[in-house]
Amino acid sequence: MYRNILVPVALDHDAASSALIDVANHLLEKGGKVTLLHVVEEIPGYVEVVLPKETHLNRIKETKRQLADLANEHTQGADTHIIVGHPSREILEYAGRLKADCIVAGSHKPGLQDYLIGSTAARIMRHAECAVHIHR
Repeated sequence: MYRNILVPVALDHDAASSALIDVANHLLEKGGKVTLLHVVEEIPGYVEVVLPKETHLNRIKETKRQLADLANEHTQGADTHIIVGHPSREILEYAGRLKADCIVAGSHKPGLQDYLIGSTAARIMRHAECAVHIHR
């Protein structure tokens, strides 16, 4: 069905991330490619100044390991990438650079805060230039 699928994963939700990858594998055409993306939110400057410098580097290093483990466990040869920034904006920009033809994203049951500011999945769905599959 799709040849180039982007799967943004939140590593703090292992079961949901595994389910997203399973959906992507099911939607993937033979010979297609799955890319797993994790967005690490920036540490606010007022917090960063009091943290040891290696804290952020260790966080990225551990995130790379977790993402590689997830890819090895659920895919055959998926690319993995980590970006620092705002999740919905980075996911959409990366999908454009990747020329993804589908984004498989997770969502939670919407709460009041989502009606006021919107969830990451809702922003992806509204602004993506490719097909989007939302898995809840």
